Amino acid sequence: MVYNTSQGIVPGKINVHLVAHTHDDVGWLKTVDQYYVGSNNSIQGACVQNVLDSLIPALLADKNRKFIYVEQAFFQRWWRDQSEDMKKTVEMLVNSGQLEFINGGMCMHDEAATHYIDMIDQTTLGHRFIKEEFNVIPRIGWQIDPFGHSAVQAYLLGAEVGFDALYFARIDYQDRAKRRDEKKLEVIWQGSKSRGSSSQIFTGAFYAGNYEPPTGFYFEVNDDSPIVQDDINLFDYNVEERVNDFVAAALSQANVTRSNHIMWTMGTDFKYQYAETWFRNMDKLIHYVNRDGRVNAFYSTPSIYTDAKYALNESWPLKLDDYFPYADRINAYWTGYFTSRPTIKGYVRMMSGYYLAARQLELFRGRNKSGPTTDSLADALAIAQHHDAVTGTEKQHVANDYAKRLSIGYKECPLLNISYCPATEVDLSLGKKIAVIVYNSLGWKRTSVVRIPVINENVTVTDSTGKVILSQLLPIVNASIAMRKFHATAYMGESPSASPMYWLAFTAVVPPLGFSTYVISSSKSSASIKPISYTFDGSQNGAIQIGPGDLKLIYSGNDGKLTQYINSRSSVNISMEQSYSYYAGDDGSSDLINFQIPLTVFRGPLFDEVHQMINSWIYQITRVYKEKEHAEVEFIVGPIPIDDGIGKEIVTQIKTTIGNNKTFYTDSNGRDFLERIRDYRADWDLQVNQPIAGNYYPINLGIYMKDENTEFSVLVDRSVGGSSIADGEVEIMLHRRLLNDDGRGVDEALNETVCVLDKCSGLTVQGKYYLRFDPLGEGSKWRRSFGQEIYSPFLLAFMEQDDTWTNFPVPTFSAMDPSYSLPDNVAIITLQELEDGTVLLRLAHLYEVGEDKDLSVMATVELKRVFPNKKINGIKETSLSANQEREEMEKKRLSWKVEGSSTKQDTDLRGGPVDPVKLVVELAPMEIRTFIINFNSNLVKYRWVHQRLCAVPAGSMGKYMMFISVVEGRNIG
Repeated sequence: MVYNTSQGIVPGKINVHLVAHTHDDVGWLKTVDQYYVGSNNSIQGACVQNVLDSLIPALLADKNRKFIYVEQAFFQRWWRDQSEDMKKTVEMLVNSGQLEFINGGMCMHDEAATHYIDMIDQTTLGHRFIKEEFNVIPRIGWQIDPFGHSAVQAYLLGAEVGFDALYFARIDYQDRAKRRDEKKLEVIWQGSKSRGSSSQIFTGAFYAGNYEPPTGFYFEVNDDSPIVQDDINLFDYNVEERVNDFVAAALSQANVTRSNHIMWTMGTDFKYQYAETWFRNMDKLIHYVNRDGRVNAFYSTPSIYTDAKYALNESWPLKLDDYFPYADRINAYWTGYFTSRPTIKGYVRMMSGYYLAARQLELFRGRNKSGPTTDSLADALAIAQHHDAVTGTEKQHVANDYAKRLSIGYKECPLLNISYCPATEVDLSLGKKIAVIVYNSLGWKRTSVVRIPVINENVTVTDSTGKVILSQLLPIVNASIAMRKFHATAYMGESPSASPMYWLAFTAVVPPLGFSTYVISSSKSSASIKPISYTFDGSQNGAIQIGPGDLKLIYSGNDGKLTQYINSRSSVNISMEQSYSYYAGDDGSSDLINFQIPLTVFRGPLFDEVHQMINSWIYQITRVYKEKEHAEVEFIVGPIPIDDGIGKEIVTQIKTTIGNNKTFYTDSNGRDFLERIRDYRADWDLQVNQPIAGNYYPINLGIYMKDENTEFSVLVDRSVGGSSIADGEVEIMLHRRLLNDDGRGVDEALNETVCVLDKCSGLTVQGKYYLRFDPLGEGSKWRRSFGQEIYSPFLLAFMEQDDTWTNFPVPTFSAMDPSYSLPDNVAIITLQELEDGTVLLRLAHLYEVGEDKDLSVMATVELKRVFPNKKINGIKETSLSANQEREEMEKKRLSWKVEGSSTKQDTDLRGGPVDPVKLVVELAPMEIRTFIINFNSNLVKYRWVHQRLCAVPAGSMGKYMMFISVVEGRNIG
């Protein structure tokens, strides 16, 4: 039997686009490599190698068959193993359109717990591979499994990478029901209010809420759907029955879809392991359905489907904002994962900021032609953005695998040579000194306090000229020492022989894209600060004031609770309190705060600290810096007790007198801020059945609220979930430990433990958040500028020296013109030498339209002053993922019509073309511009940076010990 599969679109009929696909999680129940090779099948029978191996002959068997493939982490593993003949065959299939790369990133990244820079990086990694190997540019976004969808995904990872459409499955069940009724599942989504109509993208949500075929049309070898049995000589002939089923399913979907084109997603998780079973049945369906004639069926792709929709020349409904939070049914909000596995989330964010800086240093040093590069970390970070990785929705052994890959990538960076014993823990009383090199990856000069653990209390700090720098010394609390010993034993197999006793803190001033050098040595006197303890036994104490500068925090003298925030510079004086509580599965919320918590206060010239032991498993340190106007809250939470048989989700609540009228704002992947209104959705009348979970939103940068006088902002150091559950209140979930599986496929409770000598205890998380009050309209400056400092912490390199060596050949360095820095509203988010020697540069405007009265304006960057020692021979602007020239992308992108708008859509504000002589880049609010730059020679002038920071020779330069990351001084090496 020869089946006619050549049919295309037929006008006037319902056209059923059969899109053959497999959804291959880059880790979930099994690790990425287990999924690829097909091992550990007792958990799940899945082998991506089988999928790709069987796909090629199935496509070769019929030139009309088509297939889309998404996850480049898997495809690249497979591609490396193929013969030249097979590679040529695959190239032929790609060029003919039978095999199409969709989405094109290393993974299908999450959209809630990911940072926009990571989303860009992992997409770029995949897109550039596809371009280099196949000279192909993906056209379609395919985010079919993430659990809700972000505005940044729509306009940055959609429109700005040149996609013509974006498709996905998961939107709120109430939203989907309304959209089905009104035929509004397909819309024009404008994800950014700042970027105007250029941020619009055609977007389709699948009508059934999943990415699978209609019921009864699964054709994997072991699926139970009826195959098409068309041999009249055999029993169970069912062609007519199968055609009727097909037509009925098509009509049902057409009834909720605009136009006569519908898409069937013919596949699901890890399908097509024996591809011929799918294609054989689809061949038959196409043949017999078209012979029946009631509807028209054919092999298609999302690109063909998108072009068919565009050709209709119709207007489509407009969608603004995003698709969070997501519930797949009543009482089933997927919002806990915004916080799940907080240590993995913290590790990913830490590595992300490190990777940004490491690529800068790699550029200054010169990329290795052979030997280690930053590529290993790039690959590990890319995989970690997967929607079952950084989300925390994977099995525990898979989470361990992601962490292991990040660790390996970190260690393989050529910039570091990690020793287990930090260089700062040497005994300085023996005449030794420690040189500390502080690197700043931001494009502007930065002044921040650095905190380093040391053993000695008699120490002094000098800059590279020998001038003594003001410093302060605080004892390291027992909670931190105990954590260090426990985790060292758990992960290194041995307990440290000596522990640092003090935090040494000093203020570092570092030029943009550069470093400064400081020396720690012994001194005759101790700078250690003695604690002041306050206990509350009923006797009246006066109010306790904290803060050596303009900002003061006031604690009650009666019970030790935080009561007031006073900023004498900005004249903000507001009442506030902070507490901890938890959500439990059985009885809602429970308060964790005792009525009276003793305070231990350390006062110093640089900052004050307040220490509070909230209970036996929550410890909190609040810092107020002399030169800063925000409070820093460091928390240690865990092990969460489960002796009572109850899992717990730990939240901190900050209550203020701000009248925010149900309204608050959360960021979209660290970029735009979106307005949120409690118990409200703009697109439908929300039926409130979960007043807490249904009001939680993802936070990657921060959350803020305001009234007619004041703004209150909280910034975070990793992805978390948060909300404003009551007016005047901000709530952030910090940690979760649960005892029951949620019935969504993982088949494992979220109960993370750490084990030492077969004794396991619950995971402890250490992290920070930052809070600040501002007069109305002034908060964005802090959110944006300090937000960059949280993401891009100082990097510290240490060298141990003897008493005879103090000469610094290069004590300070800046890659930029010493008299220049980037404007306050612009950041360098990528500076990277590519394999061909060209340089990838991305510049991002940090402000939205109308966000700040001074900084929400066109900004300019002078490239000649960013690269003063290099002559730029050529510069070309590209798409966001650097796989095509921007001008070509804009010419090709489809421009859609929107219901209710005039034919002439608003022209968004953009920076103009870059003059090749003046080399000045303009950036409009929220604009990101991507360039490939050709320099005229190797980066010889920067070679010494590598020698200073990364490969210090033994002997006169001292023994190189460690290169670690420090987040505002927190040693996380």
